[in-house]
Amino acid sequence: MENVARPWPALWSLVIGFFMILVDTTIVSVANPRIMEGLNTDINSVIWVTSAYLLAYAVPLLITGRLGDRFGPKKLYLTGLVVFTLASLWCGLSGDVQMLILARVFQGFGAALMTPQTMAVITRIFPPDRRGAAMGIWGATAGVATLVGPILGGVLVDGLGWEWIFFINLPVGLVGFFLALRYVPSLSTHPHKFDIPGVLLSAVGLFLLVFGIQEGETYDWGTITGPITVWGLIISGIAVLVVFVVWQKVNKGEPLLPLSLFKDRNFSLANIGITTVGFTVTAFSLPLIFYYQIVRGLTPTQSALMMVPMALISGGLAPVVGKIIDRVNPKFITAAGLVLMSVALFWNSSLMHPDTPIWLFLLPSAVLGFANAGIWAPLSSTATRNLPPRLAGAGSGVYNTTRQIGAVLGSAAIAVLIQARLAAELPAAPAGSGGASPMAFGGTLPEALKEGFSTAMGQSIMLPAAVILIGAAVALFFAKPQPMQGWGTPGTVPAASAGTRGAAAQSR
Repeated sequence: MENVARPWPALWSLVIGFFMILVDTTIVSVANPRIMEGLNTDINSVIWVTSAYLLAYAVPLLITGRLGDRFGPKKLYLTGLVVFTLASLWCGLSGDVQMLILARVFQGFGAALMTPQTMAVITRIFPPDRRGAAMGIWGATAGVATLVGPILGGVLVDGLGWEWIFFINLPVGLVGFFLALRYVPSLSTHPHKFDIPGVLLSAVGLFLLVFGIQEGETYDWGTITGPITVWGLIISGIAVLVVFVVWQKVNKGEPLLPLSLFKDRNFSLANIGITTVGFTVTAFSLPLIFYYQIVRGLTPTQSALMMVPMALISGGLAPVVGKIIDRVNPKFITAAGLVLMSVALFWNSSLMHPDTPIWLFLLPSAVLGFANAGIWAPLSSTATRNLPPRLAGAGSGVYNTTRQIGAVLGSAAIAVLIQARLAAELPAAPAGSGGASPMAFGGTLPEALKEGFSTAMGQSIMLPAAVILIGAAVALFFAKPQPMQGWGTPGTVPAASAGTRGAAAQSR
């Protein structure tokens, strides 16, 4: 750990930018119809407004985490914040959808520069016995931001226009930049030899995999162009990533991804856990929002406000949970939070009928708030607790990459499942099964189809409810955190995290 007199102002400064980039992963979905109208484009083009951002965000995370170790997390964070904020201005001023998509690519790259640095700084400026409280703030930010996005998006789109979902980032980015410039410390850098083959293999592999998964539904999981198919891209991406892992193992220099990170049992398990969380949080909102708007006729703002109990409870409790996990084994809190999330989603599924009193949905929303509070901080604290400072950026990059891949998988899987369940439950939908999408009804649904549509949405939400139980099972195998020795001296690596000794300590 590095000596920092005032770590909390540094944390709050980073949280502002982190909150902003996570809001932008969900805020655009509410604005899609208005963007289509304003830029005179079609649904396939406007989907790329979100896909381009997620792709540019997910692919470089391994690399940008390592860059933070090499050049300093503060420099990378500030650079990313400038790129993100200027790209937000570009987004708002875009006159056609192609320009907006290009601007979103730069916005996603700026986010990729910033995200690993937030966890890396927390890991390096807070000792392990106080890091849980700090991760509680980070976790509250991550949990609430994914929920605030649709709410804020609905209000801005209804009140000011779709451009303002991007313009709102300008004052936030400006304030965040000057606060980070003042309060985030310039931490020592660690000389790294840059693994160029590793950079290329990881970038190509992640691009092929993420692109294939994201666009599978768009191309009906078939041919994209000529001999290029969706499954060809996915399989090629996996093959390239296997080559990447082999190269990391045999590389005699300094690999981009130190595989020794995975000798720490808790780090490996926490990455599996956060993948299920990314999957579930991304997947469950889509059928829920479709139900609210298409079956119950709520506006985007009204449907997003149904998530307010979740956001308020999660934001209020997450810092409290963060303080508790510094003193108790976090695996029980994590497992309980993940199980609660599953319970809330199955509860939502059982309520999805056309005549269910709408206020009843506020109850599982509140349960989701308790669940979120028990998930983000314990998972992130468990993942980073034993990371040596020189590998903080690499570990943060891996953790955030797995979260984003989980989100991409969740987005693709729920889209496929919704299509399949609508085809089964609405056999008389326009254009057969291929037309049984929410878009086919133009936002209105005949009374006779509401029960079938509700059933399809309820069945779809069972998928993320089941996936999150995998994360709960994984959390039960977390090893009890070991006391740290020698922490507090600048540049000292805790004994429990030094290579295989950490793994041995945890396996006992």
